[in-house]
Amino acid sequence: MKHEPDPVVREPSLTDALVPMGVLVVLVAGALLLFGLDALDGPLQVALVLCAMSVALVAMRLGYRWHEVQKVGQGALASITSAVFILLAVGALIGVWNLSGTIPTLVYYGIQVLSPSWYYAAAALICGVIAMSIGSSWTTAGTIGVGLVGVADMLGVSTAITAGAVISGAYLGDKLSPLSETTVLTAQMVKVDVYEHIKRQAWTSIPAFVIAFVAFLVIGLVNGPDVTNPVGEEIELNSLNGIYNITPLNLLPLLLLGFLSIRKVPASLALIYSALFAGLLGAFTQPDVMRDFVAGSGNVVIESIKGVWSAMANGFSIDSGISEIDQLLSRGGMDSMLLTLWLIIGAVTFGALLEEFGFIGRLIDPMIRSAKSVGRLYVTVFASAFGLNIVAGDQYIALVLPSKVFRLEFARRGLAPTNLSRLAADSGTVTSPLVPWNSCGAFMGAVLGVATLSYLPYAIFNYASPALSIVYGITGFRIEKVEPGTGVDRPEPSS
Repeated sequence: MKHEPDPVVREPSLTDALVPMGVLVVLVAGALLLFGLDALDGPLQVALVLCAMSVALVAMRLGYRWHEVQKVGQGALASITSAVFILLAVGALIGVWNLSGTIPTLVYYGIQVLSPSWYYAAAALICGVIAMSIGSSWTTAGTIGVGLVGVADMLGVSTAITAGAVISGAYLGDKLSPLSETTVLTAQMVKVDVYEHIKRQAWTSIPAFVIAFVAFLVIGLVNGPDVTNPVGEEIELNSLNGIYNITPLNLLPLLLLGFLSIRKVPASLALIYSALFAGLLGAFTQPDVMRDFVAGSGNVVIESIKGVWSAMANGFSIDSGISEIDQLLSRGGMDSMLLTLWLIIGAVTFGALLEEFGFIGRLIDPMIRSAKSVGRLYVTVFASAFGLNIVAGDQYIALVLPSKVFRLEFARRGLAPTNLSRLAADSGTVTSPLVPWNSCGAFMGAVLGVATLSYLPYAIFNYASPALSIVYGITGFRIEKVEPGTGVDRPEPSS
């Protein structure tokens, strides 16, 4: 039997590489134009799946076979396994924390101690400290961030600005924590010590956060005195205290989550453990809520198991008669994350196909050749990383690829690798939540209950940090030099 010869595979031309980009622009713009913010409820996901198919068609025209396309797609799905479990765990956590009183307790105490005049600045600072201690922007936003947005709704201040403050603080902590997987990954890819990498990041991260903190303080001071609560703070406090048994014990699941995170327990496991613990605790502290939620049969044990199980699966819901409280507490559940997962699957598959078949490299190579000065090289790295967050939809691709592609170029020009590690983090990690279909942007929008395009103008740290990096590159400030060629031939780090 004659063996069919393998087809000749051609390198993509610039036109080949631009076709999927054009499809992305047309479909995403069309989805947003036709559906507005509702595009995230399905139309944008369809657009990204069609974009992935457009890459597959061009790749097959270049000589690749369908099974090769399929293999890349399978690899893309395997790469987001961790994100899938974290998302599902966060959904379960939010549902159970609402059921057990953890989030209502955060809101109850938060309303009493946080003033509208400095609320945004406080939210950013709180999230910054927590994220730095546990090393995860996702966990910070999905726990304390949810409570802070809920408090904002009760106080009558902007939830969009609060979400921007939460994200600003969460990403400060994510960048400066040695527990952060993106921080460790960036240091490994550029071959620098993680603590040296963190020290260099502080030169952009701390000034950027100061800028954001002052901006949030000014916004709060300008708008705070005019804020009016549509329901009335006393009514809300009394309602929460009437529905739930408000006690500091309800905050124990939050402390457990922090402890597990510091002990480096995998995020998805830590979140599920905290959710289960909250459910167990809630069975004793909130028996009436449990009974009302599941239309109780009189058996306390069965009611508790059914309530926790249902909250993990489909979220918690309540009808208190006060719309703001109902809107805050009626959410969560693993099923609430399915639209976000659909979005991430489409985006990551699209990005993986672009990378594997050489489309991204075809677009980046001319940019490297045209970057003659250090300042232009810095702008090119930023454009590449931010562009990958847009077209690939995943912060890890936006971190890893520029780190690989530009490492030798930085070494050739005598620029210390710490310059690139700082710039890659500022450009790839920090800008990821600004893109609605990026895994980070989709996650933040889903857990905070604020559309990405709504909080986008207020994620001030996420603009200031890359802007400072580029300014440093153009001016030469804090740019470290080494002997040209240093580190070029060093072996890749083992996995």
